[in-house]
Amino acid sequence: MPLNTVALELVAPNVEHGAERARADAEKLLRHSAQSGIAGRIGHIMIPGMIPEDNDRPLPMKPKLDVLDFWSILSPELPGVSGICTQVTSFTDQTALRERLDRLNAAGFEGIIFVGVPRTMSDGEGDGVAPTDALSMFADQVDNRGAILIPTRDGEQGRFEFKCAQGATFGMTQLLYSDAIVGFLRDFAKRSDHRPELLLSFGFVPKMEANVELINWLIQDPGNEAVAREQEFVRRLAAQEPAEKRRELVDLYRRVIDGVADLGFPLSVHFEAPYGVSAPAFDTFAEMLGYWSPGR
Repeated sequence: MPLNTVALELVAPNVEHGAERARADAEKLLRHSAQSGIAGRIGHIMIPGMIPEDNDRPLPMKPKLDVLDFWSILSPELPGVSGICTQVTSFTDQTALRERLDRLNAAGFEGIIFVGVPRTMSDGEGDGVAPTDALSMFADQVDNRGAILIPTRDGEQGRFEFKCAQGATFGMTQLLYSDAIVGFLRDFAKRSDHRPELLLSFGFVPKMEANVELINWLIQDPGNEAVAREQEFVRRLAAQEPAEKRRELVDLYRRVIDGVADLGFPLSVHFEAPYGVSAPAFDTFAEMLGYWSPGR
């Protein structure tokens, strides 16, 4: 069954902040949902399973609560909301990974996205299970098996086709700051019979991005002109006033939804506020859902 959901991403807090910060995240989610008029509309929390990456990450990565520990604090505060997570597979053997997936299932995670090595390493590195192998290996254990989709990445058509053939039931896109996904999916629909569910990812851009450039780092792909244009769009958004910023982000959302709605893919949306939940972010997400929402 498709997830058919509105998912909000929350990153586990640093261990040093622990349960107090986790409960504060839940409180902010509920408060901003109510104030923006979308109370009860978020069906899933997407929690990324994070590992240390490049040393040039704009915000240093400190030890974080494990996904399961974070969810055990969040879930009692968010009745009726289920979990989705990313699970790094490349450093865990099959037995340990199967045990981990059992625990995620038991905790209420309805979708698990298998991801591999950080971009400082090459595909296939790591002594664990490759994410593409995990899609088929754990088909009997995980009903909703996800894969990452980056529409601007070279060779992504073949890469995503292979992930679907391996058993991916849904794909979660990288943050979308252009409508490149429209052309990608139109081409994919012509060449492939696979129609996995898609979690279309949209992210808010606060003013502090101009100084920190976390989003610029998250979507980077050196030498890729399509990504360079997205990075320029993000830089321009960061400098704009809230109303103009919201207008441009909602316009992008409309173009993407209008462009892919007739292609036969079940659609969900995934919202992300990379610098943390805020009123302007939720006002933007609410206006997006006012245009189109899964299940409506």
